[in-house]
Amino acid sequence: MSTLASDAATGSDAASTRPGARRPYETRRTFAIISHPDAGKTTLTEKLLLSGGAIEMAGAVRSKGNGRRAKSDWMEIEKNRGISVTSSVMTFEKDGINFNLLDTPGHSDFSEDTYRTLTAVDSAIMVIDAAKGIEAQTKKLFEICRLRDIPIVTFVNKIDREGRDPFEILDEIEAELALSVAPMVWPVGQGGLFKGCYDLAKNDFLFAGNDRTQHYAGGLDDPALQAALGESAYAGFRDAAELAAEGYADFDPAAYRQGHLTPVVFGSALQNFAVDRLMDFIAEHAPEPRPQPSDRGPVAPSEDKVSGFVFKVQANMDPKHRDRVAFVRFCSGHFKRGMKLDHVRSGKALAVSNPIYFVAQERSLTEEAYAGDVIGIPNHGTLQVGDTLTEGESFRFTGLPAFAPEVLRRVRLEDSMKLKQLRRGLEDLAQEGLVQVFRPTIGSDWIVGVVGPLQLDVLASRIAGEYKADVSFEPVQYNVARWIRADSEQALKEFIRENTMNVVRDRDGWPVYLCKDDWDLRYIMNRHKDIAFDATREIVQQGDAGK
Repeated sequence: MSTLASDAATGSDAASTRPGARRPYETRRTFAIISHPDAGKTTLTEKLLLSGGAIEMAGAVRSKGNGRRAKSDWMEIEKNRGISVTSSVMTFEKDGINFNLLDTPGHSDFSEDTYRTLTAVDSAIMVIDAAKGIEAQTKKLFEICRLRDIPIVTFVNKIDREGRDPFEILDEIEAELALSVAPMVWPVGQGGLFKGCYDLAKNDFLFAGNDRTQHYAGGLDDPALQAALGESAYAGFRDAAELAAEGYADFDPAAYRQGHLTPVVFGSALQNFAVDRLMDFIAEHAPEPRPQPSDRGPVAPSEDKVSGFVFKVQANMDPKHRDRVAFVRFCSGHFKRGMKLDHVRSGKALAVSNPIYFVAQERSLTEEAYAGDVIGIPNHGTLQVGDTLTEGESFRFTGLPAFAPEVLRRVRLEDSMKLKQLRRGLEDLAQEGLVQVFRPTIGSDWIVGVVGPLQLDVLASRIAGEYKADVSFEPVQYNVARWIRADSEQALKEFIRENTMNVVRDRDGWPVYLCKDDWDLRYIMNRHKDIAFDATREIVQQGDAGK
């Protein structure tokens, strides 16, 4: 492993701090924002864009009338409901650092999109509501980050409202997530008594009610700080800040990058408190692009040849064009517009003539990209989730997950004349990963599988809005789906022949066994021990699927 790749893998800051020695990929910070719904994730995303100069005015998520909508929420259903239902990519530059921010859906019904997005990032911001603490979806997403050793910085949001004691939240993080905490920015009061936030490392006080930031060279003991806060507020704040600084771990860059410690920033995304400090932290301490797993071993960002993988496909981002954009995370090399890259699945060369970068739905043409960057490649169905692109090499990146659906429904088309539109819509949205689409061996009805029922609302809304076909959903006799495989091809064929009514094919052609409930699943598993029934599978390109 090269020195630069070793720095990225071990958490050393050496490569990032050598004056004048930076290679372009070392200036990349590719990170996701994860949270439970309503923790303020999308608002924080907008304020980060505002701080980075990517937008001139941040809009409230629940604005009224002609008010601006969240930049990362561009679908009509997102605007109407005030929630994120698909991952968005936002690219911007500040002070020589290139940020690739991936805003993920918070709702558990869209967790599969979030899981795949987390394969494309090097770090994450975990947003926690100061009044609610750690919630179910937050914990689930954290565990995914832990499995991938993704470093996390915690942003405790809505501190300007009434909420739980900050120490209680810190203790909960340590207990629930088995993670050391290092307070970095501390609140001065809460709710109606909120006066601002204090940066414990820089001795800066961020005043509430205006844009002033005051530096106190004397730290917590500076008489000017006491005068600014008032005696009563100062006394309580000073005691709490000292306890926070002494009672918890000191910030250790290596422990943070290895995923053992989370720095904690208390603030308010809506009021824009401590958001700039959060961005400064990502710029200074978040890891540069890390080696990515492949079937030939880790691919280091310092390698000369271009490589990348598709982690998401989005259809109809531009309603004026029936376009399809593949989101590609580059893992190595220097990509230039117009390059021909090998599409490993098909074995064909792909000329990338119009690569784009995003601020949510808005796009601009890009001339180049480096490891860590995320770009979009418009295409007409050539690229799929899990595809690998290389500069003349034959390997594939690994680790992109697919999950068995938890809700199964039959699709009912209201107007039989719109069959072509329905087929196109289901194919496109299945490629995105919004739903899984199954075709029975016998019969012509489509069955869709989703993680949660809210996905069905989104599916119906998008097919109606983007493909002009109205659909509804009917119950089926199945509630459990499992991918099936066997060491013996003959054994698998025989099982499928014996269970024709229960076996369907997913959009990639993989056989899937459907049954009524877990009892039925256990029964069939006991009868056919030579068959594996998988609740998850790695997304493998069709060329590797052995079809």
